[in-house]
Amino acid sequence: MPDISLWTLVFLVVAAFSAGWIDAVVGGGGLIQLPAMLLGLPNASPAQILSTNKISSLCGTATSAVTFGVKVRPDRRTVLPLTILAGIGAAAGALVATKIPMSWFKPIVLVLLIGVAIYTALKPALGARTALRWDGRNHYVAAGAVGLLIGFYDGAVGPGTGSFLIFALVGLLGYNFLQASAKAKIANVATNLGAIAVFAAHGAPLWGLGLAMGAANMVGGLLGARTAVARGSKFVRIIFLVVVSALILRLGYDVFFA
Repeated sequence: MPDISLWTLVFLVVAAFSAGWIDAVVGGGGLIQLPAMLLGLPNASPAQILSTNKISSLCGTATSAVTFGVKVRPDRRTVLPLTILAGIGAAAGALVATKIPMSWFKPIVLVLLIGVAIYTALKPALGARTALRWDGRNHYVAAGAVGLLIGFYDGAVGPGTGSFLIFALVGLLGYNFLQASAKAKIANVATNLGAIAVFAAHGAPLWGLGLAMGAANMVGGLLGARTAVARGSKFVRIIFLVVVSALILRLGYDVFFA
């Protein structure tokens, strides 16, 4: 395990708290937490950082998922295929994470995020209310497909997973932003568990650090979920656009300047 100073620990715990709040509202907490870990743990292996990051994220997503589940009461029949296939997809993605260069993914993700931001910005009514696109089997098949594809992405790459889940649930399935956030958090718990199961077998997570950051992430996730429920879909949409814009800037820098 790398040596960690007190100041580094404080820095990572504060980053985990901030990431938990953002992740609970719209996803994208990895925009803060993962870069912070790369800065604070320069001697750790990629597998250690990725697996420890997942442990911390799991604590926050589980807390916000429970809060959303109690306050928003998402449809269980939609959550079930979404969550199960998201976990399977994440495990599969984690298996190939060390075999596919990150440089292959970043330009594709950047283009997708730009499209998501433009589409959301140009449609102010998007996600204001729930208007489901399909009924019955087609709806559940679409939910499962969203979980599998985005779960695979989370296991293999990660940044922006929560935002992609929310956008897919709003833009493809027709949920409002608040309902989409609730379902995305529950699915994100499954993607974290699926990835941790693989990374733990191959990457020796830093359990002590991960749990310390996880406690901070949990507090941030609880506050973020309560804020989202209290402020509603319009607030979530605004934060969604801010986080997606930040992800675009971050990935754009990596693609063109790193």
